[in-house]
Amino acid sequence: MQSVDLNLLIALDALLTERSVTGAARRLGLSPSAMSRALARLRHATGDPLLVQAGRSLVPTPYAEKLGGRVPALTRDVQAVLRPPASRLDLAALHRTFTIRAGEGFVELLSAPLMAAITRAAPHVRLRFAPKPDKDAQPLRDGRIDLEIGVLGTAAPEVRTQLLFRDRSVGVARTGHPLLGPGGVTPERYAACSHVVASREGDFIEPVDHALEALGLKRTVRLVVPGHPDAMRIASRSDLVALVPRSCLGNALAADHAAILGLQSFELPVRTPEFAISAIWHPRLDADPAHRWLCDTIMAVGREAYP
Repeated sequence: MQSVDLNLLIALDALLTERSVTGAARRLGLSPSAMSRALARLRHATGDPLLVQAGRSLVPTPYAEKLGGRVPALTRDVQAVLRPPASRLDLAALHRTFTIRAGEGFVELLSAPLMAAITRAAPHVRLRFAPKPDKDAQPLRDGRIDLEIGVLGTAAPEVRTQLLFRDRSVGVARTGHPLLGPGGVTPERYAACSHVVASREGDFIEPVDHALEALGLKRTVRLVVPGHPDAMRIASRSDLVALVPRSCLGNALAADHAAILGLQSFELPVRTPEFAISAIWHPRLDADPAHRWLCDTIMAVGREAYP
C-alpha cells in the first residue's frame, strides 16, 4: 500500500473526463507539466498508455475505456471517505436504528415520551431497548449498544457521560399498610417490616441496610426480584415494603405511577446517598451528528420529566 497514491486516481478521473493534459491540469488547478508527470506515473502504475495522441487530441486505450466506467464512482467514494462528515443533519431523511441499554424503570416511564419526541423530528428513526444484565462496557466499545442510561458503574476510563437527572431512594408500600398508619415511619418500624429488594445481581443488601446497621437495626428481606417495577407490583399486592428510585413513582410527563398501582410512597427514616442517572456512550461516536442529536433529545426529555 505504500506505493499507492490516491491522488493518481483523481488525476486519472480528470484525464479521462477531459482527454487533455491541459484541460485536466486546469480542472485540478495544476500546471500542465505536473499533469504530464501524473500521466507518466499512471502509465507506469497500470502498465498501459491510457491516453495516446490522435492528431491534436488524446484518445483512450481499450483499457482506459474500461476504467472510464469505474473511476468516477471510485473517486467520489474516496473523497467521501476522506472528507469530514457533513455538519448538517437532515433528520427528516435519517433512517437509523439506535440501541439503548436502560433499566426497566426508564423504559416504562420515559420510552413513550422519548419515542414521541424522536418521531416528531425524525420519523424514520427507530429505537431498540436492550436488557441491562450488568454494566459491562464492552457492548458500548464494539457498537452493539449506542447509548446506556443509568448509574455509571463501568471501569472503562474512556466512556463519555452526561448527567440526565439526580435521583434518590424512597420507600413504597400498599395503600393502607400498617407502616403508614399511626406512629409514622420510624427506623424501628421500618426495619420491623418484611421487604422486597430489586437487584439484577440478586443481592439482599442495599445502602439502607448500612444506615440501619449504624442504628443497631436490621431489616428482613424476604424476596429479591430483578427490577424495580417488579418490586413495586409485588409491594402493591402484599405487605412487603419496597425501596425504589423516586423516578419510578412517576414524573411530569407521566401519571403518578405509584398511585395507579395502589402504592403510597414515603421518605426513608434513615439517610441514603443520592445517585446520578446519566447518558453513557463510547467516544467513537463523538463525531457522529445523529448520535449527538439522540443524546440531546434524551437530555431534553429527561429535563422535562424531572426538572
